[in-house]
Amino acid sequence: MPLPSQSASNPTHSAVDVVLDTAYQGIDAKTWTNLFAHARQSKVEQFIADLFAGRHINVSEDRPALHSALRNLSKTPVVIDGTDVMPAIADVWRRIEALCNTWAGVTDIIHIGIGGSDFGPRLAIEALAHVPGIESRGMRMHFLANIDTAELARILARAQPHSTRVIIVSKSFTTLETTMNAKAVLAWLSQSDCSKSQIARALYAVTANIPAAKEFGVEENNIFPFWDWVGGRYSVWSAVGLPIALQYGFKTFQQFLAGAEAMDLHFRNAPLEDNLPVIMALALLHQQETHHIKSYAAIPYADALDWFPKWLQQLDMESNGKSVDRDGKPVKYSSPVVFGSAGSNAQHSYFQLLHQGTDIIPIDFIAVRQPMSNRPEAVAHHRILLSNCLAQAQALANGKAASKPNDVYPGKRPSNLVLLPKLNAYYLGALLALYENRAATLGALWNINSFDQPGVEYGKVLAKPIEKALASGAHDITASDSIDAITAARINFLNS
Repeated sequence: MPLPSQSASNPTHSAVDVVLDTAYQGIDAKTWTNLFAHARQSKVEQFIADLFAGRHINVSEDRPALHSALRNLSKTPVVIDGTDVMPAIADVWRRIEALCNTWAGVTDIIHIGIGGSDFGPRLAIEALAHVPGIESRGMRMHFLANIDTAELARILARAQPHSTRVIIVSKSFTTLETTMNAKAVLAWLSQSDCSKSQIARALYAVTANIPAAKEFGVEENNIFPFWDWVGGRYSVWSAVGLPIALQYGFKTFQQFLAGAEAMDLHFRNAPLEDNLPVIMALALLHQQETHHIKSYAAIPYADALDWFPKWLQQLDMESNGKSVDRDGKPVKYSSPVVFGSAGSNAQHSYFQLLHQGTDIIPIDFIAVRQPMSNRPEAVAHHRILLSNCLAQAQALANGKAASKPNDVYPGKRPSNLVLLPKLNAYYLGALLALYENRAATLGALWNINSFDQPGVEYGKVLAKPIEKALASGAHDITASDSIDAITAARINFLNS
């Protein structure tokens, strides 16, 4: 049942049974009309068509951004530069399903990746673990991302080496943190008296660089490909999502893809005025233009989605954190800072700032209608959880007058309500695709290329000479082209 309209311009829309309520955005009907007109002037409709048609919208790298093909369960042909990519994608699905049917006796899986190779699968594994009655194959799933050996040590202290499988996930297969962690895990297997043949059987890779994976020592039959037209932060729909299938079964992975595919079809076909990703993008753009907002919060009122804001940080800020547009010109707006954590915990952390701080910070409240457990207390607890979600949105929007300045709530703090009917693999897929498509729409509105990330590379380049200087143990490092005076002093201090 749809939510009742709360303003002259209906603020509630739904797609794939996901409800979006923008009533507290403070946007009137005339302004919405102007925003949709702006979207058309920005050629958002053409951008959406080009995105799904496989055109080279990633202009800096001259390639498509066609992660939607990875969840195209209908297998409708998707042609990139004259080749239908769906047979290759379907072959990966077949191989994932076959692997799910053959892993007997495995106690531990160590998934090694960082950034887009980590956030999506980790979010899905954590979220789906809360689904009442979900089938779990009983394996422990470990995610190893940080180069800090504390994470490595914690995992290896729990895993059983002779029944462990290792999945190395790296699009380029050159990511330093991933390759070093992989070497450390292989050394642990060897030190645990695993034979070379056992290690070879235990080692898997997911990559776009198959030759590099083979050179590392992964057997070809254990390599699952994905492609250069899949950005890392959009890759959970590929074999990067292998842990989802291994942990919860291939049918659950298919349901995850199906929810995303359904949201893609909505994004592709719905008119702008009813298009959830477009509406969310325009609401955020309006808050930038009206209140010059610099950040926004994503608050899922579901403990299962506590990892969602971390995933969203990469999606939004790596996609749209740019200072120049597609034409190399300075931009007026780009991605705000994204933060958030699970409600109602978040209320006892930073909501003071959201209510009474000097900055206006829009919020996406994300809620689930059904409780996430079968506990006898579940209904009562969930009612309180939803009450808090609705109350916070109301208080932020309406504020409160008081005689004492310290007790005044200024109000007029905008928010969305995104409401899922329940949380399962299907609706998790739909939620992630909703935000992916919103990020792409924002890129179109800002004329930003959402599918490259050149800014992450420079620090990696500088880290190499710094690591070499630290390894030398020298106390007399001086400034150079690659190490400035302050960093040199810090190196000398660390080496002392």
